[in-house]
Amino acid sequence: MARPDAVRRVKSYSAATGYVYQYYFYEVQKLRRGLLSGTEYVYKVSVDRQKVFPLRIFIRQSAIQEWSQRVGREMTGTEEYAVAKMRLFQGFDEIEDVAATPAELVVDESNLESLLSQLDL
Repeated sequence: MARPDAVRRVKSYSAATGYVYQYYFYEVQKLRRGLLSGTEYVYKVSVDRQKVFPLRIFIRQSAIQEWSQRVGREMTGTEEYAVAKMRLFQGFDEIEDVAATPAELVVDESNLESLLSQLDL
């Protein structure tokens, strides 16, 4: 049976680069990439409201585990989603033309703490 189309809330983000992106959350899945395991959040993004492309955010499990050990509790799914969304916004602000060079954005040990600080976690 085919998966029914879900009603998606399209949101806008005015990036520091001057672009205004429309985006919506599409899916999440646990993945393994070579030796790395983690969670991939996929957002569908548009710059011109005509063409939509996927933008993937990969959160490395090792970064989440390191943070959990340091603070003494597991990160909730809601917190992990919030980190992915903050990385999405950071990508919009840093990459001049996301549509021209769709990239995979990564959350790892080098940037997890700064993303969490924006969320007061």
